[in-house]
Amino acid sequence: MRKHFMICVDNRGYKSSLEIRKLYEVLSDRMAEKHHQIRVIDESGDDYLYPDKFFAPVRLPNVTKEKLELMNA
Repeated sequence: MRKHFMICVDNRGYKSSLEIRKLYEVLSDRMAEKHHQIRVIDESGDDYLYPDKFFAPVRLPNVTKEKLELMNA
């Protein structure tokens, strides 16, 4: 399964859990998406739900994607 990443653009209320301008791995959660939330692995190392407006999509070069795929493999 390919990893998906988004960049944090807002961390109001979650300053200890999210860092602005940092890439976060996003886990698929269709139920959360229906409620305008996304599930990310945050600074704790666990996955939690956050408002989707706190994140923006990012296009990464293929070489970067490949290196990220190898991490935690």
